[in-house]
Amino acid sequence: MAATERRKRAIPHSRPAGATTGTAAEIERERNPLKKAGKILGPGFITGASDDDPSGIGTYAVAGATLGLQTLWTALLTFPLMSAVQNICARVGMVSGHGLAGVLRDHYPRSVLYGSVLLLFVANTINVGADLGAIADAVHSVTGIQALWLVVPVAAGILAFQIFGSYRLIANTFKWLTLALLAYVVDAFLVHPDLRETLKATIVPTFSVESTYVISLVAIFGTTISPYLFFWQSSEEVEEEVEMGRKTRASRMGASPAEIRYSAIDVNVGMAFSNLVMYFIILASALTLFKAGKTDIKSAADAAEALRPLAGDLAGILFAVGLIGAGILAVPILSGSAAYAIAEAFGWRYGLKTHWSRAKPFYGVIALATAIGVAIDFTGINPISALFYSAALNGVVAPPILVLLMLAARNPKVMGDQPIGPVLTVLGWIATIGMFAAVLGLAYSKLAGG
Repeated sequence: MAATERRKRAIPHSRPAGATTGTAAEIERERNPLKKAGKILGPGFITGASDDDPSGIGTYAVAGATLGLQTLWTALLTFPLMSAVQNICARVGMVSGHGLAGVLRDHYPRSVLYGSVLLLFVANTINVGADLGAIADAVHSVTGIQALWLVVPVAAGILAFQIFGSYRLIANTFKWLTLALLAYVVDAFLVHPDLRETLKATIVPTFSVESTYVISLVAIFGTTISPYLFFWQSSEEVEEEVEMGRKTRASRMGASPAEIRYSAIDVNVGMAFSNLVMYFIILASALTLFKAGKTDIKSAADAAEALRPLAGDLAGILFAVGLIGAGILAVPILSGSAAYAIAEAFGWRYGLKTHWSRAKPFYGVIALATAIGVAIDFTGINPISALFYSAALNGVVAPPILVLLMLAARNPKVMGDQPIGPVLTVLGWIATIGMFAAVLGLAYSKLAGG
């Protein structure tokens, strides 16, 4: 009976103004290739781009500067794994009609749910602070304005946008912000990479048990297969359906083959874009900073400034501009994903489409995460260090949540007759085992004093 009532419960919803992506029927009818792509690309593409947040950018830059091309091969490994994980998250949201936290609330022990959500909030809040600091630092590297005092106005602007902007405006703005990440692709070409050396590092894995290498590997996995993306992806699939007018969970349950196919395209393009950017950041950092012996990166400004004499002023400016755009995209997604998870865990009204006056606890979590993030920046913590270690923290948080995700995606009580297939199942469990292995490797490295 309780489950039936939950299915009938409506997410607060006003008359639909048109979704930010197209329905399967609209996509099929569209003949203009660019417009068709615009209708297909939505939550998956935005999620993929947000994966290259300042935490990721800092992690990749540090890895390239300290280890050279040794971690370049990880871009090929992480692509199928992160694509599988995010496809699973999207499928759970589309088929169950609930975000991931809502699924865990309905089908798994509350202690597991609350523990996962608490860890997510802690990791996301640290990430918000680190990302805000990185945005301010990048602005400083371009304009010379004192970085610290930019944190408050930047955070206030992002928070106001989340609270008072419409869901459609927010989602469409996120799509355009993804273009800032192309700066890193241009950056890498400006340093004139040696094709033979680059190709070898791309396809031939390098392994080491040294502490620096292991923590870099965990951080790379932690920032590419990040817990906040799991919750954001599934919740945004629900938001898109609400925007289409599917007000109740019952109306959202299940997905047509066409919907699943277009969702997979959306997710895979987003993850490919994310990994492309990751690849070029490591490459540019390795061929400039590492080769010049500039391995001690202390801030985003250091990374940008170090590129200037090695690859020209344009390279340094592009690095900073990409970081600013990525941060403005990622901060609301970090705080928003925490808010989605907590709101669903406790059964609150939620959603960026819901007016703030009817979802005060949901927006309160967003405001709290942002405020704590701002406070972190005034403690004197080095932005790049915070970015790097918040990524490592994500690597520790992800494995238990991945286990719950995989169990839910094959659970007929969650997915009905549309559980994930064998390919996603195998890749999803490989990603889960890989994350556990990375964390164990880090623990061993630290205990052994490596």
